[in-house]
Amino acid sequence: MDKEINNILLEVIGTQRIDGQKDKTELTTVGTIEHQEDCYIIKYSEQQDPPFAPIDVTVKIFKDESLVEMTRSGAYESRLIIEKSGRNLCHYGTEYGDILMGIAGHSIETSYDGTNGRFSFRYDIDLNGALASRNEVEMVFRNNQE
Repeated sequence: MDKEINNILLEVIGTQRIDGQKDKTELTTVGTIEHQEDCYIIKYSEQQDPPFAPIDVTVKIFKDESLVEMTRSGAYESRLIIEKSGRNLCHYGTEYGDILMGIAGHSIETSYDGTNGRFSFRYDIDLNGALASRNEVEMVFRNNQE
């Protein structure tokens, strides 16, 4: 199967729960979705306040809903592996250095009809074995012909 790349209008909604407090972030941007045999790959950039350069984000979602790999590159790099019913050690780059954290995946859902789609995944982050936050990411998108 040939890979297919489409331009998309993307809304990313992230929810983080820490100690009973809930924080929600939303981003609307343009990006691309690449349709491969076993996965979808979404790419987009997060603009930062000057003087910081944009952060390039790549999210690889496996069609069998077993795994999501999220990489961020720019001034600080990170690579999170969210595996349904699994835990992985991942690094997250900050201005003070890399943080090693555990990522325990709970659910991964995919829905894409070639024009519109929705991907969501839930996971916990732990630091030194102690729960740091419960997280959910929802990505809603549609083809963008502009």
